[in-house]
Amino acid sequence: MILRKKCMANTATRLITLIMLLQRQPNQTAAQLAQALDVSVRTVQRYMTMLDEMGIPIYAERGPYGGYALVRGYKMPPLIFTPEEAVAVYLGTNFLEQVWGRLYQEAARGALAKLDNVLPDEQRREVAWARQTLLAMGMHSANPNMSMPHLEKLWEAMHDRRRVSMLYRGRNQPEPLQRNFDPYVLVHGWGWQYCLGYCHLRQDIRSFRVDRILKLEVLAQNFEIPTNFDLEAYVASQPYFQRRVQVRLYFAPEAAIQALDNQSRWDSLEEQPDSSIIVTLTVPDLEVAASIVMDFGYLAVVLEPEELRELVRERAEAIAARHAKTNQLK
Repeated sequence: MILRKKCMANTATRLITLIMLLQRQPNQTAAQLAQALDVSVRTVQRYMTMLDEMGIPIYAERGPYGGYALVRGYKMPPLIFTPEEAVAVYLGTNFLEQVWGRLYQEAARGALAKLDNVLPDEQRREVAWARQTLLAMGMHSANPNMSMPHLEKLWEAMHDRRRVSMLYRGRNQPEPLQRNFDPYVLVHGWGWQYCLGYCHLRQDIRSFRVDRILKLEVLAQNFEIPTNFDLEAYVASQPYFQRRVQVRLYFAPEAAIQALDNQSRWDSLEEQPDSSIIVTLTVPDLEVAASIVMDFGYLAVVLEPEELRELVRERAEAIAARHAKTNQLK
């Protein structure tokens, strides 16, 4: 359960905080520590037992001036980062929050707050520079927080190995279908969030885009992931996660600047004697390819494959027909 996971994280955080409190001010009573941690005296005593079992040298002195203290000279091992390591931790934590939204937002920000408290000035300056000069944008094709209730339930179900029941509408399907599903793993790919697992409706492994889930309920039934399930092999077999369609596009001389301005999209770019340009790119499927081509409007012409040229033509004709009827909508 998410609640149990958070409780475990809170306990670990409080144990670390307890050690830091005793380092900063020895001989604190259980009541003082309980107030600082916002827990009961009994909980503090339980924490002391846990720290003792972990080998942390804590002792208690009796009397009016007594209390809990660390053995003299004991210090928590410091966190030592190079400036580059500190930047990597900050950027990686921010990336985690961007990819999974509120699912790890609290944990990510808590980790950064702790780092802020221990980093020396040199690392702090390097991190400040990196945060102002290294940005990651456009991670999502949709707002991840819109799907957050479903993501949280899927996370809970995966953690506890529990089946879910969901109402899901697939691509180009007008009517949603009810499915029972064993969620194995969450994947972020091509700007979308997917959940991979066993679909009881199809009796096979399937991947579902989280933003297409309309309703989701975590069930009481448990499941086990088959020992022969190979995540990497499955992902490699799915077109949505791999680039499989080879595309060649032609840009006339007057449109060549568009190809040059988007060089990071292409696998190759060849300038022709007449100043036109031919580019190649590899995409997951024809739908993605058609969307890319139509981003350029009439400026890009499909050379290969033939199926893509036909799909773009059909879409263009449909757009023209729809816009020819706009007067009827007024």
